[in-house]
Amino acid sequence: MTHPAQTPINPMNLPTREKVFAFSLMCVGFFMATLDIQIVASSLRDIGGGLSASQDELSWVQTAYLIAEILVIPVSGWLTRVFSTRWLFAASAFGFTVTSMLCGLAWDIDSMIIFRALQGALGAAMIPTVFTTAFMMFPGSQRLIASTTIGTLATIAPTIGPVIGGWITDQWSWHWLFYLNLVPGVLVTVLVPKFVRVDHADVSLLKRGDYLGIVLMCGFLGCLEYVLEEGPRKNWFGDDVIVLCAWIAGISGFLFLVHTFTAKEPIVDLKALALRNFGIGSLLSFVTGIGIFCMVYLTPVFFARVRGFDSLQIGLVLLSVGVFQLIGLVMYSTAARFINLRVLLVFGLILFGIGCYLYVPITHEWGWRELLIPQALRGFGQQFCIAPIVTMALGSLPPSRLKSASGLFNLMRNLGGAIGIAVVSTMLNDRLNLHYERLDEHVSAGRPVVESFLREQAAFLAAAGGDVVNGVQGSVASLHQLLMREALTLTFADTFLAVALCFGVALFAMLFSKPFSVNGAPPPDAH
Repeated sequence: MTHPAQTPINPMNLPTREKVFAFSLMCVGFFMATLDIQIVASSLRDIGGGLSASQDELSWVQTAYLIAEILVIPVSGWLTRVFSTRWLFAASAFGFTVTSMLCGLAWDIDSMIIFRALQGALGAAMIPTVFTTAFMMFPGSQRLIASTTIGTLATIAPTIGPVIGGWITDQWSWHWLFYLNLVPGVLVTVLVPKFVRVDHADVSLLKRGDYLGIVLMCGFLGCLEYVLEEGPRKNWFGDDVIVLCAWIAGISGFLFLVHTFTAKEPIVDLKALALRNFGIGSLLSFVTGIGIFCMVYLTPVFFARVRGFDSLQIGLVLLSVGVFQLIGLVMYSTAARFINLRVLLVFGLILFGIGCYLYVPITHEWGWRELLIPQALRGFGQQFCIAPIVTMALGSLPPSRLKSASGLFNLMRNLGGAIGIAVVSTMLNDRLNLHYERLDEHVSAGRPVVESFLREQAAFLAAAGGDVVNGVQGSVASLHQLLMREALTLTFADTFLAVALCFGVALFAMLFSKPFSVNGAPPPDAH
């Protein structure tokens, strides 16, 4: 309920110049929060060296941020109603900026993980509020530009994150991955309260907040993400902590669903999923989250483990995706004015899926040239996916449901990324053993090719200064490394195929969507 002394604000009536500037400020914060999920991807080895961290510990530099972000995003809609969009966004930007500085100052891996979790939690509110504000501020054709801008930032930030991160780490040090946020963070914190005027605060909502729903949701999502992240490394249910967290996630998830569908004012508007286009749009957001985050995760890992690339080399390999995303942005902005958005969305999903599928024939010799076409299709397709999905899902809702439903919509993309990364990580472990065993069956002693390889390696190592015994042992070790490299390459091919198949599900779901357009009003059943 609005305070009597406050006049309700209609954001669409604000001057266009003021709306554009306010929206641009929020996009800066949104871009920073999204960029920081993956900016460390190509620099984890350098961070590990600086903080004396193991590979398992390093994975939590990304995971802690993502878990915290996933927990806060669904609550953001309620928080904007309590504190108003501008003050929540400003507080989020301030907290994100301070914790970014703390990440740069981290003295060991434990402090880094704690600061990254705080960074993700405090910056998370900037993500869904941009989506909500765009649909509150802009009508008709202006909404097309706004949704396209958001879609571009949502796809390009995770893609160029490793590129920027690799270059910064190579030129200066990994600390500057976080110091990069300080200047824009301060500007957003100072300017947003003055220029973003879309609603009023209603602190009285704190008295009837859905705190039980918040606790159940955090227990469900937090424990689920821990199980997904640690399961591949701890033999899943062979670990007691994994079993405990799985039980907590299952029980909390069930109680959360029961509570959400029976509470008067639940923290998340799950009933919005009954609206066909919002439900399908959320599913497509989940699938594209799998595609975006898994491909950004898998590609650097492949080049680090198989090719031995450093941070800068990995970043340069991924650069072509960002270039084709920008080209796709220009073409989508033009095409969306003349072609039905459903057609463009199907086109984007097909390109994205084909781009992922073309990674499947990967070999240990692949570099940026071999990846140029797959990454071009993937980058181009992303631009034709995200903006129509945003319009499909959020454009089907009335303003009264935008805030709570926007958090759910954004959660689906990040949850898709988190679950997708967990699944492909499991595949990297399990399929690696399978492929190694199969290759090992064909590399038996006595086969001419194997014997020839061992003799050549033994002679080379002996000539390099070792004795005959060490040369023989070294040749066997070389054979093992060769098998491991090829098994690892085949394993990556399997993961890329799994990601590509997800887009088949997305295309099937599109068969059941209703027509939508950027100028369309919410359907009557949306209320």
